[in-house]
Amino acid sequence: MPKRALAVLALIAAQPALAALSPYYDSAEKITAILGDAAVADAVRQAPIGAISNSGTTKDGRDIWTVRVQDCDLTVHLTAVLPQGPGKTTYLVELAGPCS
Repeated sequence: MPKRALAVLALIAAQPALAALSPYYDSAEKITAILGDAAVADAVRQAPIGAISNSGTTKDGRDIWTVRVQDCDLTVHLTAVLPQGPGKTTYLVELAGPCS
């Protein structure tokens, strides 16, 4: 094998592995982030959740999710936080407004 091909193979092998979650598990990560956020619990006044659904994407690429409880719907934005090295993406939860 030529030296150039060996060098290319060595560079490829030295690259960090990129782990990507399946869409199912990525959605589960997002929902877990929403459910684990104390500001969300306070915003819905600790009411039982009827549904959590993905509502789209903002212009700047954040996911829009809606948390539905009996008295109101709460819109939250999720911002992806990429890992510094190998690992999974986590999500920062931001309330888009009050529960209405």
